[in-house]
Amino acid sequence: MKKVTPFLMFQDGKAEEAMNHYISLLEDSEIKSITRYGANEAGDEGTVMLATFSLKGQEFMCIDSNVTHQFSFTPSFSIYVTCETEKELDDLYKKLNEDGIERMPLGNYGFSKKFGWTDDKFGVSWQLNLP
Repeated sequence: MKKVTPFLMFQDGKAEEAMNHYISLLEDSEIKSITRYGANEAGDEGTVMLATFSLKGQEFMCIDSNVTHQFSFTPSFSIYVTCETEKELDDLYKKLNEDGIERMPLGNYGFSKKFGWTDDKFGVSWQLNLP
């Protein structure tokens, strides 16, 4: 076994938009590669067949699904971010929560100084913590 990589499947051609959004929010993050569907291939031309990106050194893979599924992301899997400052946490939470679903508003829940949980506008779940 070489490695284990989180894999995100987007619908409605949102993979590239999501990657660009995430790397704009987290320093030391980048899109590493994108392979797109071409003409007469299984997916819509120009959408993401397979891409890799990294957030603070954690690599992810993603695709645009060419099949409509009856499911999307679930909050039982989330991206957990440990922030260094309260400002960093507040700013990131605000940006991720925009047009999303707030699961746990920013607050002190007893297990950390400040914590928040949100699903972003793409449906990906994020937990942000300030130890």
